[in-house]
This record gives sequence, C-alpha cells and structure tokens, in this order.
Amino acid sequence: MEISAAGRLEVRITAADVGKRVSVRRLSDTGVAGERFTDTVGVLTSWTDGVLLITRKSGESVRVAESDLVAGKVVPAAPARRRGPAASYEELARVAARAWPPVESERLGAWELRAAGGFTRRANSVLPLGDPGLPLDEALTAVRRWYAERGLPAYVQTATGAAGTQEPLCAELERRGWVREVTAEVWTGGLAPVADLSEGAGVVLSRQADEAWLARYRRRGVSEVALRVLGGGPSVWFATVPGADADADADSPGVPAAIGRCVVDGRWASFAAVEVDPARRRRGLATAVMAALARRALDEGASAAWLQVETDNAGARALYAGMGFAAHHAYHHYREPGDTVTDQ
Repeated sequence: MEISAAGRLEVRITAADVGKRVSVRRLSDTGVAGERFTDTVGVLTSWTDGVLLITRKSGESVRVAESDLVAGKVVPAAPARRRGPAASYEELARVAARAWPPVESERLGAWELRAAGGFTRRANSVLPLGDPGLPLDEALTAVRRWYAERGLPAYVQTATGAAGTQEPLCAELERRGWVREVTAEVWTGGLAPVADLSEGAGVVLSRQADEAWLARYRRRGVSEVALRVLGGGPSVWFATVPGADADADADSPGVPAAIGRCVVDGRWASFAAVEVDPARRRRGLATAVMAALARRALDEGASAAWLQVETDNAGARALYAGMGFAAHHAYHHYREPGDTVTDQ
C-alpha cells in the first residue's frame, strides 16, 4: 500500500487508471473482530458512480465503494513465473484453439466465431483476441445472430490473470447480463520431465481414436462432428492402455484401462482426455499415458507442455502439480443472457 511521508495510507488511483492492475485496501465489511481492512489485487475494470469494479486473477469481480477506500495504487503486471516455459496469453490461446478446432469458423474483426454442432464450449464459442471492428454491443448482436442461425447458444471465451488477458471484456459482458458458466485454468510445464516419469510400458499410440478409445472416453455417443474435433490439430496422437479381461476390477471387459490425447504444435504439446477406469486409479496409469505421449511429442521437436484443468478438480491438480505444471491463466465461458445451459 502507498504510505505518505507522514506515515498515512493514501489512495493513489483514479478513474483514469481503468484497465491497469491495481492493489486497493478498503474498510472490511466482514464484521469479524480485528479484521478492519480487506485487500484486493486485480485489474480495475470500471469506476462508475462512486463504485470500483476490480477483476481478480480468478475472474471474480469485486465491487468496492469509493467511500470505503483506505489506500490504493497501480502495481506492475504479475511477475514472470519462476518455473515452466515462458509464454504469452495470446500464444497459448492460439495454440489451444488449434488443438481443439471447430468444424466451422468465421472472423469478426480480430474475433473468431467457432462452431462444432454444440460439441464442447471450447469449439462453440467466440475467441476474442483483439478488436471485433465494431462497437461491443453491435459485435455481441452479430455474435448472437451467428450462433442462432446454427441453433446454438452464444458463448464468449475469455481469460484473466496474465498479461494481455481480458478482464475489461469480462466486466463488460457481466454488465450486459452474460452468465459465466465455466472457469478452468491453463497450466504449463516442461515436457521432458513428464517423459521421464514413467517408461509407459503397455501404452499403445495411434493416430486415430478407435472404438476402444471412444469406449473409455467420458462423452458417450460421440458424433461425426465430435470425431472431427477430436482428430483435428497439427499432429494428433491417441494413447490407450488396453483393459485386462481377467481383471475383476475392470468396469467392462475390452474397455481400455486408460486413455489420453496429445496434440503436437511446434514447441508445444497439449494433453487432454486423460481418463482412467475408476476401479484402476492410483496405479500410475495416467502418468504412464502422459509419459508415452510426452516422449512422442519430444521426438517431434516439442519442448513445452500445456493442459487445461477445472478449478474444482483437486485430484487432477495434485497430479499435474507433481509433474511440474503450474497455472498460467484462468479462462471462462460466458453464455448469452436468457439462454439455456448446454453440455461442455
């Protein structure tokens, strides 16, 4: 916090600092004895009618009454991560989009409108990397029209918590009644350490998702459109650990014990759809799958890895942290006002 030469806390931010990362201290409204102040760090996304809106790294929006401010200042962007590969948000967003491609897309200025018959929000949402070339309300109207023509709800994918992310856009969407349905994180890490975790014995790699792989995949009844998304990307690999018919714990004879998917794109390798038979978890199968895929990605020249993990998936977060991954940024899907929820 800013402290004057006389030792007093000072507010050194104004409405002109909207869009900058700030740290503020305000009078606490918790009512807890001894907790007089609350500190908030995030992007100042608006300052209107005496109320500040600050968007935290998690995407949470915090409203602060100007009258409650005790101290405040502009702070530098979040420090560079001390481990894992260096990467900008835009680089990762574009790599992630190529790893899970839509069946159909169209440009709206620098925005990309993506559709894949409703199979996952990622392939059926707007990726807003830049200026749409229209005022925001007009752009959102065009977005809603485009998705309505395809019988789909409109979603906008945004990100928070890293340099170049979209906290102001999140605030504008919320102001217009768009509903944040999903928050997850993109984690990055070195690829070689993953490859060294296991010999990957018994893992079979293939260029296609066969019937056995799909039998373990959590999205049952995968359509042709879904298969195009799953098989799309610069260099796609599917991993399978065959199930053991004699294993009484297996949930279904012939169904793989574990599966995974990897897309190699330049220096990056992405991991997704890492799934294990519930009866055979905690036996190192997920690690074996990822290690085998990592070695193949290394052979193709990749050196860095990324993956997506939901914020409430404690087991996956612990697994990936143990592999050397760490959070890079959070991403969110905002649904248009008044529509219904769809499957991810």
